[in-house]
Amino acid sequence: MSDCDCSAHAGPSLKPLEEALELILSHAKAVDGTETVPLAEALGRVLANGVISQVTVPPWDNSAMDGYAVNTADLQGENSRLPISQRIPAGSAPEPLEPGTAARIFTGAPVPANADAVVIQEVCEQDGDHVVVKEPPQASANIRRAGEDTEQGVEVIPPGTRVGPQHLGLAAAVGVGEVEVYRRLKVALFSSGDELINPGQPLGPGQIYNSNEFTLKGLLEGLGCEVTTLGIVEDTFDATCEALANAAKQADLVMTSGGVSVGEEDHLKPAVEKLGTLNLWKIAIRPGKPLAFGFIDDTPFVGTPGNPVSLFVTYCLFARPFVLKSQGVNDAGLTPTPIRAKADFNWPKPDKRREFARAQLALDDQGEAKISLYRSRSSGVLSSLVWANGLAILPENQTLSQGDLVQFLPFNELLK
Repeated sequence: MSDCDCSAHAGPSLKPLEEALELILSHAKAVDGTETVPLAEALGRVLANGVISQVTVPPWDNSAMDGYAVNTADLQGENSRLPISQRIPAGSAPEPLEPGTAARIFTGAPVPANADAVVIQEVCEQDGDHVVVKEPPQASANIRRAGEDTEQGVEVIPPGTRVGPQHLGLAAAVGVGEVEVYRRLKVALFSSGDELINPGQPLGPGQIYNSNEFTLKGLLEGLGCEVTTLGIVEDTFDATCEALANAAKQADLVMTSGGVSVGEEDHLKPAVEKLGTLNLWKIAIRPGKPLAFGFIDDTPFVGTPGNPVSLFVTYCLFARPFVLKSQGVNDAGLTPTPIRAKADFNWPKPDKRREFARAQLALDDQGEAKISLYRSRSSGVLSSLVWANGLAILPENQTLSQGDLVQFLPFNELLK
């Protein structure tokens, strides 16, 4: 797991981030299988077909507030007094409003014919079987019109949408009980490195625990992938070739951690070139310069660096959008939009590569959003990802001073 991330190796052979991402995404194809699932089981799945409204929502004009349904023509200015002709709770079918009367009405209840406004109860006073309207409303006040949300037959959620709770609610509201979704993406992964050992076992000389497998598996399962872990593969060319070939036979995507640098014990690059093609290797970012992308026969392959922070960053920037597109997500949902906030740091010595620094976005004592950086730039400090709540984007070859605006990618966008 000897992946170097030293800035001294930055050079013209490194592919810019935008070109690398465009190349990777150009090879992403949605899985070919779909299935129909109950709406209750659709969370996190990707729609293969759009959701079509089965009904008009709302189906009829209804009251947005508790109060009194009136015809504004019957009100003679402030403190108009009208008899109460009916009571309309939600779920009932009202009679047309009698001229010169008011109807007691509750939120969500159908507005009776002949009524053109609902007066909120806070500006009314009930007096026996009459109501005194202290403040006359404007016509249409507090009425939600039929079809205000959607019309029957309209597509309310497009295909390629990754279903969130809000989509579940909307689909239910328009009467859809099941949806067609793409099948789950199957991902096979393994770790490379003779120094690795699984947690729970005693460490021997020179050994470290295999954290990368758990990080990568968690990231992929967070996107709804079916993940098969093939464990730790010894650092030999033959073992690497065998593991890659085995993984490619059972998955839509093969992912690895470690072994993508140029050391004598890093065998992934030549193994991939033997079994298929290598389309991408080094990217002009920090951390995460060594990222391998290619194919094992026809199965896509993504090899992430062995340093845990480099793995995390390259997954977020490249593997995540590739996985999403392979799941059928439309292009608009592949990458989050950065937010901008002021730097709470100075950056006097920029790198030749664009840096994605572990950062915290927080409000200062004056309530202003500020971005602070983790104390170390080392790509081996996994605890920094627990400290951070996002990545600050530090442009290549550009100094920054406190108060400068900086782009920030929050984890709550990158990890879902």
